[in-house]
Amino acid sequence: MNAKAKDLGEQARGLSPQDRIALVEDVLDSLDRADPNIDRLWAKEAGERLAAYRRGDLAARDLSDVIAKYRR
Repeated sequence: MNAKAKDLGEQARGLSPQDRIALVEDVLDSLDRADPNIDRLWAKEAGERLAAYRRGDLAARDLSDVIAKYRR
């Protein structure tokens, strides 16, 4: 962390709890912006998966089976 970020952190600790929460939410929101390139790639992937399913190349699975696999 650079000096500017450390200074901002110190200043943030001086805020009220409500203001710190609002600040954290604002910073997190700034990191969660949509990336058009990633959205485009996911749309392409979803289209390819749907096409594979419709051709019979990709089987559907019950959600409960998928969840059970990761609970083991």
